[in-house]
Amino acid sequence: MASSPLGRPTRGTTGTNRLRRNDRWIAASTAFRSGPDPLVVDLGYGASGVTAFELATRLTRVRPDAEVLGLELDPERVATARAQLAEVRAGRTPFAPGIRVSFERGGFEVPVPGGRRPAVIRAMNVLRQYDETDVAQAWRTVTASLAPGGLFVEGTCDEIGRVASWIDVIADAEPVRFTISLRLAGLERPSVVAERLPKALIHRNIPGERVHDLLVDLDREWDRAAPLSTFGATQRFIAAATALKAQGWPVLGGRSRWRLGELTVPWPAVAPR
Repeated sequence: MASSPLGRPTRGTTGTNRLRRNDRWIAASTAFRSGPDPLVVDLGYGASGVTAFELATRLTRVRPDAEVLGLELDPERVATARAQLAEVRAGRTPFAPGIRVSFERGGFEVPVPGGRRPAVIRAMNVLRQYDETDVAQAWRTVTASLAPGGLFVEGTCDEIGRVASWIDVIADAEPVRFTISLRLAGLERPSVVAERLPKALIHRNIPGERVHDLLVDLDREWDRAAPLSTFGATQRFIAAATALKAQGWPVLGGRSRWRLGELTVPWPAVAPR
């Protein structure tokens, strides 16, 4: 990560609505809602600019002044996204022609025109291709660009956005929360998220590690709540989250988040040993 811009080109493609769960999380965050400058950076958006357009669309429902900057290392990907933006501006797409989205070349150094500091930076499916030992430095580099009170959301999801997890990181690369987000319809077991854990945790899903304990306990409560399947997977997941909290797990939030298939705990509850 010593070159400029900082990072390695992402390998994956970009799917429509792949990051909808993460979009919703950012839109609900205090950093975005309360930030004086509601600029959000979509870092490593991939082969298409669609995730930036979708993010901006969802954010402007909360704050009409929201703005999204997409950053990619590959100049060809930036050119592709700018061509897509031209189509948006011309009114030939489902997105609002005046949507506040732009694209630039950049990486972990998060270059923002005008020296602005983003309220939120998100990097989904970026660090998964790095070594675990690279994570801390990447977090330090990215969070140095945040506005005061800003948030870096870093994680992974599957190709169609049904299984996702992410870590909330604040200034000085301090991780504060870990979230799993699952499409409940058709869910067999919550531990399916093990395949999509962020790089800081994916190699820690082994006995003796906290994140492994969390997934084991969540699966157990999901199984115990099986009779509630009669009333739907949402009620079953709410019951599992409620039971997990009753066990002593420091589960954050409440039913309004659990019914979305989200479960959040403070970072120390899953931090690697």
